[in-house]
Amino acid sequence: MARRKKIYEGKAKILYEGPEPGTIVQYFKDDATAFNAEKKAVIEGKGVLNNRLSEFFMTGLGQIGVPNHFIKRLNMREQLVRSVEIIPLEIIVRNYAAGTMSKRLGIEEGTQLPRPIVEYCYKDDSLGDPLVTEEHIAAFGWASQQDMDDILSLALRVNDFLSGVMLAVGIRLVDFKIEVGRIFDGDFQRLIVADEISPDSCRLWDIETGQKLDKDVFRRDLGDLKDAYTEVARRLGVMPKTTAPITKPTLIN
Repeated sequence: MARRKKIYEGKAKILYEGPEPGTIVQYFKDDATAFNAEKKAVIEGKGVLNNRLSEFFMTGLGQIGVPNHFIKRLNMREQLVRSVEIIPLEIIVRNYAAGTMSKRLGIEEGTQLPRPIVEYCYKDDSLGDPLVTEEHIAAFGWASQQDMDDILSLALRVNDFLSGVMLAVGIRLVDFKIEVGRIFDGDFQRLIVADEISPDSCRLWDIETGQKLDKDVFRRDLGDLKDAYTEVARRLGVMPKTTAPITKPTLIN
């Protein structure tokens, strides 16, 4: 059994030291959380599906020149990724009104927006990941103006790619969130997409029926979350052969 050091454990993933400097092993858990972890459950096989789906999306982004942290999938629950310095922001791209936007602005869910709207939230679970403006980001030094220009460009390119991929399989990309990290080559810095892209981080609705195929199924008790994620994987042709549990590696202190 593999022995390695755990770096960090979040709500949906565990990060371990990678086999080479500058790499990390990202392990996808079966845990499902909502409302800032006030609602929790374990959905067997969820981590397997998210690992495969995130691999699919990150690989596709890389093929069209959108830089990201993905290196390769290691097994059904783990992937090798580049180590990055995460910018403490969640970048949200909205194509249709839903969720908190509908609540804040009184816009009916499902209303198509005039154009994609990009929002930013400060990553801090204890604060509930509050919505922030570019003024906050600049004032507190979370990212430079050049960083923000690059983040906006990355977010819109991801949106174009995901929207097209989903449309081709009869799914509407309502909104999604990504994280972005810095990598360094000497004095040179560039930004790349990091974390994951999966139904955990997207709102996905069937175009014909409006059926939700994302974490809102869990948030709103609309059915079986694994069935929803499996349907997304099936349509995209990345359905894993098995979702059998994979044993976590033994940790060293």
